[in-house]
Amino acid sequence: MQNKRFYFDNLKLKENKFLIGTDEAGRGPGAGPVFAAAVCFTNIDNSLINSLVKLNDSKQLSEKTREELFDIIIQNSVFSIMRGSVEDIEKYNILNTSLNTMKKACLEVINTLKADKIIVLVDGNKTISDFKYNQETVIKGDFKSAAIAAASILAKVSRDRFMIELDKEFPQYHWRENKGYLTKSHLEAVDKYGLTKWHRKKFFEKHFEAKSFYQTSLI
Repeated sequence: MQNKRFYFDNLKLKENKFLIGTDEAGRGPGAGPVFAAAVCFTNIDNSLINSLVKLNDSKQLSEKTREELFDIIIQNSVFSIMRGSVEDIEKYNILNTSLNTMKKACLEVINTLKADKIIVLVDGNKTISDFKYNQETVIKGDFKSAAIAAASILAKVSRDRFMIELDKEFPQYHWRENKGYLTKSHLEAVDKYGLTKWHRKKFFEKHFEAKSFYQTSLI
């Protein structure tokens, strides 16, 4: 499976000099920023392939494995990790913020590579807007592409670390465990303590509407 991911990327290179994979982490949670990463493996050999034999969609890996792969990836690639703010998510919506954050990560890698013949593989079915470089969407790309899978790991690990740090300041929301997702304990904490500046307020509209309806129906 691992060789197939690098083989997939190699086929996509064609006449291009470099291939960049990009992915995001944190589109679904109700709290915290979205993270995106871009990865380019500039020197792929058997040693690298063997060291990344566990490479997979970040959600399919244990936290320990993600952390191990994170270090290998950053040591063997040109990469960038970017953060899309809660304010941008509220203003531009989560999809547009995710794509824009991926764009920023890709541009940083491209500027480091200093090359024109580049193809960018974007996880999912949406392209990056206002982007002059050759790009291709790849549905379930983290299962198919080594570069996208690597980007998903960098984004996921970085976001998880960020939420664990936030948990120290806001332990009542259990972000260390739920990473901002709308778990039962997270929603119960929101009902009790309210929303913070790190909450994506629009993500809670249905929750508050349902709660208001329930309370009204009891009167």
